[in-house]
Amino acid sequence: MMSLLLPLLAALFPGDDSEYGFEEPVSYHLLQTSAFHNHSWVHLSSGWLGELQIHSCNISSGAFIYLYPWSRGNFSNRELMDLESFFWENFIGIQEVYTDYFMFEDPFDLQMATGCELHSGKGFLCFLQLAIQGSDFMSFQNETWSPSPEGGIKAQEFCKLFNLDQGFVQGYAHTLLSDTFPHFTLALLDAGKAHLQRQVKPEAWLSSGPSPGPGHLLLVCHVSGFYPKPVWVMWMRGEQEQQGTQRGDILPNADGTWYLRATLDVAAGEVAGLACRVKHSSLGGQDLVLHWGAPPSALGWILSAVTVALALLTGLGFWFRKHWTHREAPSSAVPLK
Repeated sequence: MMSLLLPLLAALFPGDDSEYGFEEPVSYHLLQTSAFHNHSWVHLSSGWLGELQIHSCNISSGAFIYLYPWSRGNFSNRELMDLESFFWENFIGIQEVYTDYFMFEDPFDLQMATGCELHSGKGFLCFLQLAIQGSDFMSFQNETWSPSPEGGIKAQEFCKLFNLDQGFVQGYAHTLLSDTFPHFTLALLDAGKAHLQRQVKPEAWLSSGPSPGPGHLLLVCHVSGFYPKPVWVMWMRGEQEQQGTQRGDILPNADGTWYLRATLDVAAGEVAGLACRVKHSSLGGQDLVLHWGAPPSALGWILSAVTVALALLTGLGFWFRKHWTHREAPSSAVPLK
């Protein structure tokens, strides 16, 4: 079956994946967290294309919730219903089927992850992994269950038992990992190509953070709103990179873009000549360079002017309100006789 997918893969992506703006490896995976308490299950499910959540699941109905128009792929409604039914019965339902095998103390948490990674020139690498109480327990690959070191003897026993279930090994797992997930992933990449390959330029600004110590400043460079995720941010002195630059994690914004901050601890007398440089694919080779202590940009002046104007208008409104209230008060009074 995998050999039949390769021509479709070549047609969708005739060059290297990075040429199309995708980060390698490209993956689609379903995450399922289930809590077993008082002899009943509570499930939470989500579907992810890379680091972008594109699906959630209505547990009561078993239906997928499509978070983007293109996250339905190019499937018909009937095909989507069949896919949803397959995922529900064989991904979520499988946990309840095997409840009797997981003789852990009540309550316990069980996590499953299944999906495919697409590697340039190598096709798909599909997986099914299971964790219990937050620790890796066992995984399914190459048509066999394998225990994780963290699972200990219990994981080894479970794998021996599960590998005897040839209906699962040759039926569900083979179909899911060799057919359903690769086709579904390709359909998502094709339908979402415009969204996934978009280029959004970053915005950047500078600020100072909490003082790291006497006579020192913490310079902070904020970079936000960029897509795709890969970005390069560095504090510079001329063309010399400042090795003390500390970059935080790249964090998601609510709109699907990304945010990063880079800091530099520097002596107060050595800030002159420092600048923050930002490289990103959306900039077309024109790096953003922000100099510490430079006067505000034209946009900064505009924002400042608007702020001052709003403050003046607010003050005038308050003055007029007070003035006219004061003038009108006597006219409403009743004269004494």
